[in-house]
Amino acid sequence: MVGLPCSGKTTLARQLEQKYSALRLTPDEWHTRLFGQVVDEKDHGDIHDKVESLLWNVAARVLVLGVDVILDFGFWVRIQRDDMRAQAAKLGADFKIHFSDASEEVLLARLMARNDELPQGAFYIPETMLKEWILIYEPPSQEELG
Repeated sequence: MVGLPCSGKTTLARQLEQKYSALRLTPDEWHTRLFGQVVDEKDHGDIHDKVESLLWNVAARVLVLGVDVILDFGFWVRIQRDDMRAQAAKLGADFKIHFSDASEEVLLARLMARNDELPQGAFYIPETMLKEWILIYEPPSQEELG
């Protein structure tokens, strides 16, 4: 799954999970369940990286067993997507990008609603952080979407 927070990634991932009888791995759900709402940005990032690494280990084993996996990680930059494509290829697994896109205006409106409700498994994200992430985000190219 490729997209920024509030773009609809997890909603689409849940639909695909049902459609393909796949294992969906959403790091935010694991992170919040294990560690709660981590406020410090550095701690959050370090923990999140460890959770994603662990989930990839689970995904790799499941892929070897022949089950489809949906990695709801975001993959904001191309180098992350290229790395994951290479990892999947080493396992003999196919790789497909599912892309959720939304305008900045829509993302910010959804963020406000999300932060007001804070659904289970979701983090509170300050608007300033989302605006920073929008600047570093690299949407997938047509070549990547193949």
